Amino acid sequence: MKKKVVVLFGGVSSEHEVSRVSAACAVENLPDDCEALPIGITKDGRWLYFPGSTDEMRSGAWEQNEGCCEAIISPDRSVHGIMIKEGDAYTTMYVDVVLPWLHGRNGEDGTVQGLLEISGIPYVGCGVLASSTCMDKIVTNTLFDAAGVPHCRWDWMTTADIDRFDEIEARLAEKLHYPIFVKPANAGSSVGVTKATDKEQLRAAVELAAWHDDRIVFEEAVVGHEVECAVMGNAENGEASLLASTPGEVLAAAEFYDYDAKYVSSESKTVIPAHIEREQLMEVRRLARKAYTALGCSGLSRCDFFVREDGTVLINEINTLPGFTPISMYPKLMAHEGIACRELLCKLIALAEERSAHRKAVQKRSCNR
Repeated sequence: MKKKVVVLFGGVSSEHEVSRVSAACAVENLPDDCEALPIGITKDGRWLYFPGSTDEMRSGAWEQNEGCCEAIISPDRSVHGIMIKEGDAYTTMYVDVVLPWLHGRNGEDGTVQGLLEISGIPYVGCGVLASSTCMDKIVTNTLFDAAGVPHCRWDWMTTADIDRFDEIEARLAEKLHYPIFVKPANAGSSVGVTKATDKEQLRAAVELAAWHDDRIVFEEAVVGHEVECAVMGNAENGEASLLASTPGEVLAAAEFYDYDAKYVSSESKTVIPAHIEREQLMEVRRLARKAYTALGCSGLSRCDFFVREDGTVLINEINTLPGFTPISMYPKLMAHEGIACRELLCKLIALAEERSAHRKAVQKRSCNR
């Protein structure tokens, strides 16, 4: 009997379109022993079981498919699956594993992961804490500091502090020096990110970031190589168990690797291995495993780094649900390791099942104590 795999896609975040493409690639590359059950989430938050083609998923036409019907993941562990509305009644369907292929808010920030934890269904990717931690750049940077993972100088503010902008700007100019990158604390794929070169640009950048989040991060501009490392494994098994890929390098079409450079422009290029020295390649892999373990990641994550001209390696961020599109770096890096997309999904599903079994065993042991 085939394994029933729910593939969640779409969502209410600004990365809705990217999620559709990632999910379509996942559906097309599921192992032969798996049956895909796609559930799309519209931009206004409706959950719909979708029986159509991956072309419709990519284009956005999926919502008009006449076969769509209401469907939700049940939090009831006795269901261990989804509830599909047929007429005026709901029928239940057992599910073996979920691919929460949702990027950005309400997808990789721990919210959907919380629902899946309650449901007891294994799911691919990081758990609630790691997902929410890595999504919030303020929390992430604080934990990098605590774990001794080197990263760039940074600072932060809330939108409640905007009336103190002049005071904050003076502090940032002294601490970070222009140019300064301004980011919403909770947004993915470089959404709302601006490079500010003076006070007026900084003010505009803060206003833009405030559209996306109430917490804003400031980081020094780092001159050097933008390098990415794909990591796979469950952190609870220890650093030695993790696969950290050969790092690749992003040659962005824009001044920095923004949303359009990642997903729209065809001019952005990637090279594997990155154009850095062998010692730095090894250091990136070492720090990727360290950061992944320190933040308690599971399944997969892409660790992004800067490598300065003097050879200093600095982590930038951890993306717990990296893009899975044909041009995305994570599958490219794993393909370089000899793991094609279909095998990669097979391994990720196995890791999800392993982690779920481990957590249930710990919970049972704790309850029976």
